[in-house]
Amino acid sequence: METKSVETPTGNAPDIDIGISGGDRKKIAEGLARFLSDSFTLYLKTHNFHWNVTGSMFNTLHTMFEGQYNEQWMALDETAERMRALGFNAPGSYAEFIRLTSIPEEPGLSDTADWREMVRQLVVGNEAVARTARKVLKTADDAGDDPTVDLMTQRLQVHEKNAWMLRSLLQ
Repeated sequence: METKSVETPTGNAPDIDIGISGGDRKKIAEGLARFLSDSFTLYLKTHNFHWNVTGSMFNTLHTMFEGQYNEQWMALDETAERMRALGFNAPGSYAEFIRLTSIPEEPGLSDTADWREMVRQLVVGNEAVARTARKVLKTADDAGDDPTVDLMTQRLQVHEKNAWMLRSLLQ
């Protein structure tokens, strides 16, 4: 993955010196780019399912999915801003997200899954985001990047809880 650094000074802006080496910042930013891509893909899938869920669990899932995608949307910004604070650009196009994500894309409206399959896919997606967060957390921890460790810890709590709640619907 190419992560473009934005740390080249322009005008009077000093180089980034936050106590984390440029190489470590780059590794963390690369992990955050994958995490952001997984998170955005899960957000989009959750929103799609919110719009298209049908069946006996409609009201429950429509409401649950809305709460999850709203929370996910706010977290996307936090992740992108952390990348910027480290001195790197965040991915921001569908092409970048597709290239970097580990979560399969949902085919779309004509092939929308039934509610059980939607829930199953969101369990798998939340767990994929959690696995990516763990990798970034380890890289950040090794580099002494406490803000990224904190962010990934918070995201782990959310995605593990979402996976548990969704899985419970299928048991």
